[in-house]
Amino acid sequence: MKRITIDPITRLEGHGKITIFLDDQGDVANAYFQVPEFRGFESFCEGRPVEEMPRITQRICGVCPMAHHIASAKAADAVYGVTPPPAGLRIRELAYNAFVSGDHATHFFVLSGPDFFVGPDADPAQRNILGMISKLGVRLGQRVLRHLSEAHEVIAMLGGRFVHPVMGLPGGVAKAVTPEMQQRLIEIGESMVEFGQFSLGLWRDYVIGSQEYRDMIMGEAYLHRTHSIGLVDENRQLNFYHGNVRIVDVEGRQVACYAPAEYAAHIAERVEPWSYVKFPYLKHFGWHGFVDGMDSGVYRSTPLSRLNVTDGLSTPLAQQAYEEFFEYMGGKPVHATLATHWARLVEMLHCGEKVLAFARHEDLTDPHVRVIPEGVPHEGVGIVEAPRGLLTHHYVTDEQGILRHVNLIVGTTNNNAAICMSIKQAAQSLIGGGREITQGLLDRVEMAFRAYDPCFACATHAAPGEMPLQVTVYDHRGDLVADLSRMAPRGRCDL
Repeated sequence: MKRITIDPITRLEGHGKITIFLDDQGDVANAYFQVPEFRGFESFCEGRPVEEMPRITQRICGVCPMAHHIASAKAADAVYGVTPPPAGLRIRELAYNAFVSGDHATHFFVLSGPDFFVGPDADPAQRNILGMISKLGVRLGQRVLRHLSEAHEVIAMLGGRFVHPVMGLPGGVAKAVTPEMQQRLIEIGESMVEFGQFSLGLWRDYVIGSQEYRDMIMGEAYLHRTHSIGLVDENRQLNFYHGNVRIVDVEGRQVACYAPAEYAAHIAERVEPWSYVKFPYLKHFGWHGFVDGMDSGVYRSTPLSRLNVTDGLSTPLAQQAYEEFFEYMGGKPVHATLATHWARLVEMLHCGEKVLAFARHEDLTDPHVRVIPEGVPHEGVGIVEAPRGLLTHHYVTDEQGILRHVNLIVGTTNNNAAICMSIKQAAQSLIGGGREITQGLLDRVEMAFRAYDPCFACATHAAPGEMPLQVTVYDHRGDLVADLSRMAPRGRCDL
């Protein structure tokens, strides 16, 4: 049996490889997506004071530290049973929406955009942001860099620093907004709205305007009928910061809508011996393997999933883009994996409008931004929508606030089963039948996972038990001397 290995895969956060096995006829018999890195944050956070978690967990990732920071602050709020004052909540949400806007732009223009604007058949050396700038003009690069700079400026202004912010505390945030800061935040909000509209215009002109890309988006190679999950507010509209988690099935019917503290009643996690990333699934359906359809427990938590579970968006320009999206795609729910990129741009515009709305709020400069916790700590769950999916932080402490148990389900972990399925389906659809296996063909396989904007640095958490380990020893002639392995227990980890 012939084997094709893509190692490392490119344009993602973290490390991974794809191994494709071909049968004697040259068709794809199977494909595996493996994450070889391991990081055990859930274990080494135990024994720490819970108020340190917003500063510790953001070190999981340098791309999405704000997501872990805010989810952790919300979990700490719940542990102490404290609610931040309105101004503190506004500052958190403003900063968080600015972060999501910047993160979405990073993925679209740096990681996934080259697949569309440069093309999967282009020289890999040109299939990057520099290739996009070469094709679309220097002004594109300048506009993207300006947007990313402004997103970082908001986080630095409100969070103390733009990479690993220190704003979130149990009960609120560390500092208030001054009138001078508010004026600058308004200017950045206006710029973010304009950039969101600009980005959607590029998508319409260069992607939807191309028959080749329309066929790719609508094609069977990138289609999976899975359940969708996402955070919604009291009006069942998209909200990245607060609300309940809504689940809809493959036909768009509601399965559940649960409060963050109830997540363990709906989500279970499975482990497989060939990956350090766990495989969450819906308890309502159970685990039936790497299959899609109504009876499968596999779900997706992506920008596309979030639009599938919402009844609309709370900002006017993004709502128009939301309606245009579903009209073009033929109604809800949408299961075309590559349409996730379009959904991501709709969300980016929505976040820009939210930043502007919060920046203009007359009470944003209220100095009362934190309530000091006075309750006895015990247990709490914080959930936000990370750019790449639902992020859950669950902490259990003793009465002194020392952590006794930590569980994290991050955006990419939610999507792990779907990513594996998408890669296999793309490989089976694109490889075989006598077709020559080219770099462009393999890049089209990578496009299947890149749509999820995966962050494997965040996702690698092993289930309780031994860490999988493989040691291969060769002598000086290159001959195999020993091949030793210790694999993690296979099966399910119900929370």
